[in-house]
Amino acid sequence: MLLFALITCLVTQSCSEEQFQGPDYESLPNDVILEWNEVAYQAFGGVSYQHSLMAARVNAMTHLAMHDALNGIFSVYEKYAFTGSDTGANPIAAAACAAHTVLLFEIQDKKSFLDSALMKTLSTIPDGDAKNRGVVLGKAAGQAIIDARLNDGSAGSPIGPVAPSTIPGVYQVVPPFDFVFAPNWLEVKPFGLMSKNQFRSAPHPTLESADYVRDFTEVKTVGKRNSTTRSVDETNYANFWYEFSEAGWNRVARIAAVNGKLSLLKTARLFALVDMALADAYLAGWDSKFHYDFWRPYTAIRRADTDHNNGTSGDLNWDSELVNPPVQDYPSTHSALGNAAATVLANILGDNMTFSMDSPTALPGTGMRSFASFSQAADENASSRVMAGIHFRFSCEAGQEMGNKVGQWIADTQLKQLR
Repeated sequence: MLLFALITCLVTQSCSEEQFQGPDYESLPNDVILEWNEVAYQAFGGVSYQHSLMAARVNAMTHLAMHDALNGIFSVYEKYAFTGSDTGANPIAAAACAAHTVLLFEIQDKKSFLDSALMKTLSTIPDGDAKNRGVVLGKAAGQAIIDARLNDGSAGSPIGPVAPSTIPGVYQVVPPFDFVFAPNWLEVKPFGLMSKNQFRSAPHPTLESADYVRDFTEVKTVGKRNSTTRSVDETNYANFWYEFSEAGWNRVARIAAVNGKLSLLKTARLFALVDMALADAYLAGWDSKFHYDFWRPYTAIRRADTDHNNGTSGDLNWDSELVNPPVQDYPSTHSALGNAAATVLANILGDNMTFSMDSPTALPGTGMRSFASFSQAADENASSRVMAGIHFRFSCEAGQEMGNKVGQWIADTQLKQLR
């Protein structure tokens, strides 16, 4: 009888909570979550999108909406913003409509693309009452997260001025950019953290310290454009991890959900938690970046004669291997995001899940990279910023520490299991 109920559900996509109190409840496929994660990425602009912080925010909203819609049907995990329920709603329709509602509100110029994606999903579901109720439930769940994030501080221009300064250690613009990115993000409301400065980084090494000399010398040597001391593999992984961190770590999550054979609800929760952690890692990182306002290696190396440290030597022609993002050095938010996501993934799936993946920023012909654990991938993700010449090692280590704290906080406090 249970097998018959499962087959009926999978064919008609019209499951009720009562049908799935036993082990077959876990057999619902996770395709709709993976598909709409990809839809969101393409709606942002795919490999060409630029506002990484906004993408992380919208990803979190989208996956929280899908999570809440599904738990409005099955009530397995705590919901985030939505309070409604309908145990007779179709879960695939509910999840897709929740995602579509959020994405359409946030990216209105992609309406045609998003409507087409929704039609594609809904066309796989037989018409009927369950489908209609799923549409209604999903729209309501999407609207709930939209309402929760209205006036959250994310509106406004992401471009800010940088005042010229000759004070050693103070951030200055790095070509080709003449601005600092997203100072308005200092006012954005966190998703799960109590405050943006909850995990503010400890102060960076002073310019006069031996630690500063050590990391200055490292990035000056291995991070230099066309460095002869950086290995081929170090150059490869510098490029591999260069894409926006939230994009890369959502890809890791997709692979992990498939490799781990996660059910629909477990996948929905996994992505909601990972994307909450990524969005809040940006917020925490931005707080520390603007608090310390620390210069990039590009400026530090070219102005080494001003740092009052005889252990450093300058190079007026030094340039980094890859282009610097237009924001302060300390801490590395790329590292923070990687560790935040890896921490959530390890909490749910265990750290030692092997996986392989590619990257749109990988050098041609270098192929996929393989990892024995999420933490190994996060370590390489952080180290890549030194090899690219765009972060000091201590900034990456501070980012990793911050990411561990953010990820653990999200895993410990959000979307807990009810039964």
